[in-house]
Amino acid sequence: MKVSAVSIAVNIALSLLKLLAGIIAGSAAMISDAVHSASDVFSTFVVMIGVFLAGRKPDKEHPYGHERIECVASVILAVVLAATGLGIGYSGVQNIISSGNGEELHIPGTLALAAAVLSIIVKELMFHYTARTAKRINSGALMADAWHHRSDALSSVGSFIGVLGARLGAPILDPIASLVICIFIEKAAVDIFKDAMDKMVDRSCPDETVEKMKETILSTEGVIGIDEFRSRLFGSKIYVEVDISMDSSISLVEAHDTAENVHKTIEKNFPAVKHCMVHVNPKEKPENIQPQNE
Repeated sequence: MKVSAVSIAVNIALSLLKLLAGIIAGSAAMISDAVHSASDVFSTFVVMIGVFLAGRKPDKEHPYGHERIECVASVILAVVLAATGLGIGYSGVQNIISSGNGEELHIPGTLALAAAVLSIIVKELMFHYTARTAKRINSGALMADAWHHRSDALSSVGSFIGVLGARLGAPILDPIASLVICIFIEKAAVDIFKDAMDKMVDRSCPDETVEKMKETILSTEGVIGIDEFRSRLFGSKIYVEVDISMDSSISLVEAHDTAENVHKTIEKNFPAVKHCMVHVNPKEKPENIQPQNE
């Protein structure tokens, strides 16, 4: 996958650059930021494996496909992201305690500032690039990887504030910024985890999507009404089951053709739908019902 290959190359280059800048400038924050960027390489490999396995065709043992493997990758990334955020927060708390005990924090050089700015710009661009691709192919794992890029950008923001604050005489800004960043990262991790779990437990589609599908079905010629509609998320795909009512006086062939038309229309107009099963219930039209003789 092109986006993953780009992500790995960028993370390796940034990790080496920030590590070098951290050592030369004497910035512990920048060295920690370099380790964070290196962890993104692992995350991207998890995404690549998850997306590859999820894209395999159905087989005898897995007749419904392998889409849920991508949800597993998203859960792994959510856990890694949460651990990263907690690590940043823990480091911030330690520095605040150290500062409160009168310990003097090291003042890093200007090279660390330049490296932090470059990291913020590059990682934010990678977030938007990866997020766009994730939305286009409806990949939860890839979206999780996009948020990992943003967490790295936020981490670099913390490094920048910390280095700048230290150079301006306020080193306490670094650990405070780390705590704020920790909160943002944990929020993203929870959202990613929740989305992955929703797709693993057969949650129904959003109400807006369901209403659009129903409108499409009811606009199909021959359909009188919808008796029952069910949908479920299966990884990045959607399964739909619908019971439609049709005129009981039409032939079996006509009923089949209409049901097939509903099936194809739903799958065509909603690309995320992997399969739409249609069941037909016979129903008399009001005009076909003869009044009873009294």
